Amino acid sequence: MDILDLFFHFTNFLLPAVAVACLLTPGVVGWRGLRLSGPAARRLWHVWFVLGGVGVGVLLIGLAWYGRDGKVATYAALVLAMGSTAWWLRRH
Repeated sequence: MDILDLFFHFTNFLLPAVAVACLLTPGVVGWRGLRLSGPAARRLWHVWFVLGGVGVGVLLIGLAWYGRDGKVATYAALVLAMGSTAWWLRRH
């Protein structure tokens, strides 16, 4: 495996967590919170990094638990964990 293949494997491993974080962030901060400057931007990036971190953590646990990537149970746990985290962040 060369460096380009390693890059694509790593990117495709992280993509589900990043994509779900991008989809959930507007629901947490609200549409008016999607500003890229000012105090709203800090909340936006904070929520995105927290959701992304939870998602990557779930994917890593699924990889360690099952010994391979791409299991549907891991993706179900990903959605459940990130949805619960988004709900918690929205309330606080």
